[in-house]
Amino acid sequence: MLFLTTVAPPATTSADAPDPIRVTITVGMIADIVRNIGGERVDVTALMGPGVDPHVYKPTAGDVGRLDNAQIIFYGGLELEGRMTDIFEKIGRAGKPTYAVSESIPEHLLHPLDGTTNHHDPHIWFDVTLWQIAVDSVLQRLSEFSPGDAEYFAERAAVYHAELDALDAYIRQQVATIPEQQRVLITAHDAFGYFGSQYGFEVKGVQGISTSSEAGTADIQELVDFIVERQIPAMFVESSVSPATIEAVQAAANARGWQVDVGGELFSDAMGESGTPEGTYIGMVTWNIDTIAAALKPQSPNTP
Repeated sequence: MLFLTTVAPPATTSADAPDPIRVTITVGMIADIVRNIGGERVDVTALMGPGVDPHVYKPTAGDVGRLDNAQIIFYGGLELEGRMTDIFEKIGRAGKPTYAVSESIPEHLLHPLDGTTNHHDPHIWFDVTLWQIAVDSVLQRLSEFSPGDAEYFAERAAVYHAELDALDAYIRQQVATIPEQQRVLITAHDAFGYFGSQYGFEVKGVQGISTSSEAGTADIQELVDFIVERQIPAMFVESSVSPATIEAVQAAANARGWQVDVGGELFSDAMGESGTPEGTYIGMVTWNIDTIAAALKPQSPNTP
């Protein structure tokens, strides 16, 4: 697939009719940052919508035009977008402003994969404090691209930071309703490591960090053993991942005499539908913590 890499000119900044900056991004969480900071000064195009798994996303012919039309591009990085990573790096080398928001996160705050520092977990948005660093990175890049709008962007970013501070506090409030021994989060793939580290959960995924990996029989059996031994009350499916593996684990645990429930659906690599609360980053994270707390805080006894 041929991606054009012509450097687009800066947006018009005349006082009479400023043109919005054309921004193309990959996942909805990053689009939400750009919209909150950019307001009416940006025109955001997202390549991946609700329910789309970025790990295995295949760029379409239409993406060629969307990337070529963009004046500035933001993506997740850390191989979140899988095979598209090379495309973004080539576009950036050709001169178009192209940025991975994860580049702003200090390496010591990233989670290494497989015990090495060559690859890191890309799901940084599940730690709200890390995501605020990404917010500052987007603010910096937009301000560099359009200095005349820098004050406007900074004012909007300050408001968004306050909202994210409130979100972080709300998560901690909800976590406090779950007994420490119940703070175990089992999901379809291992996307919640940063969430677990920041908010005190033991996290296990049936699949690995990327959904392109497959869970083997031994992996499923090991997880079933863990669930039965620890008497975990609930697991969770994800909106962008097939529920098949979670359902297989549930069936195997039930066959062992332990009734583990599916506690609900979480948003992991994609937000909800546009126009719904879950179609925003704050709404998505709020939905997740409310769902987790409802399933894991003390209920009626779960008996085999």
